[in-house]
Amino acid sequence: MNEHGLSFATAEEYNLRMTLFAEKDQFINEHNAQNGSYVLAHNKFSTWTADEFTSIMGGRQGPQKNIVELPETNDAEVDWRAKGAVNPVKDQARCGSCWAFSAVCAFEGSHAIKTGNLVSMSEQQVVSCDTVSYGCNGGWQHAAFEYFEQTADELESDYPYSSGSGVTGSCKPDAAKETYFVDTYANVPSNSVSALKSAIAQQPVSVTIEADTLPFQLYSSGILDSTACGTSLDHAVAAVGYGSEGGQEYYIVRNSWGASWGEEGYVKIAAVDGAGICGIQMDSLWPTAKN
Repeated sequence: MNEHGLSFATAEEYNLRMTLFAEKDQFINEHNAQNGSYVLAHNKFSTWTADEFTSIMGGRQGPQKNIVELPETNDAEVDWRAKGAVNPVKDQARCGSCWAFSAVCAFEGSHAIKTGNLVSMSEQQVVSCDTVSYGCNGGWQHAAFEYFEQTADELESDYPYSSGSGVTGSCKPDAAKETYFVDTYANVPSNSVSALKSAIAQQPVSVTIEADTLPFQLYSSGILDSTACGTSLDHAVAAVGYGSEGGQEYYIVRNSWGASWGEEGYVKIAAVDGAGICGIQMDSLWPTAKN
């Protein structure tokens, strides 16, 4: 409660939250006692109900089109953070806007690689203005890219994020500040480690995963390799690199739950063939910045 600034108005509320905390505490301790490849720990979700946690989901699997096959990469590891193409981790807060954060991260990366200039673009603009998606109630990364093909994005400093309380907000762009267009986007062939790694070798990639299970929710560190993570896609994140450790290949994945979650906002997801851990190889796509 002290760490996350929590207070509860009634004894009933306190008892409910304490019960939730105790259940997750038992799950964490039982998992960590097995000394597996990843560690769980308490975080800001330790007292949330399943419905509250589901409310911040919102990544939806989109149609597979514009599928592009890339030459298989020879790079043993890639980390776009070290190459100046990834901004600090952001926090979507209590809004199912992960799809916008995932899309914008990939868009920012493409722009940075193309121009040598990393800027922080506005998630709020697409959350409020993309009429295909549902704002804080979820959406599609491809819809964000299609919006940015028609309407340029503003800087985050000009159109700051305001949907943290779960309110989508009204669309109020400033045409004079709309600068950054997407030229086009493409899907990565699904169910393939080599295909996703080849795409990541080009730039940060928008991916969709299942994130509503405790192994992901309470992830703290290490390589997440549990099939219990599931493959029912409900959350959008960004793959910004890959590497290997102890013979296990993994993806470096940037989440949008703030830097206090996971490894300073990141998770390493094991790279295994098929749908992948958390379904990470099922629905991936990347945009090309126009400017």
